[in-house]
Amino acid sequence: MAVPKRKMSRSNTRARRSQWKTTATALTTCPQCKANKQPHMACPTCGVYNNRTYAAAVRTEHEVG
Repeated sequence: MAVPKRKMSRSNTRARRSQWKTTATALTTCPQCKANKQPHMACPTCGVYNNRTYAAAVRTEHEVG
């Protein structure tokens, strides 16, 4: 296993880590309730995916009761 011979400086470490970027999550609209949701996942608002309702997908924040 390769081991570095010298300690990497802070500037080199930070310069390397500056390239680690994230991308924003893609969002689509739910055909049922028109809320934003991630593609290929059940809607967090109404719990519908592919014309099926999944009760486990409904979050507790959205339940009224």
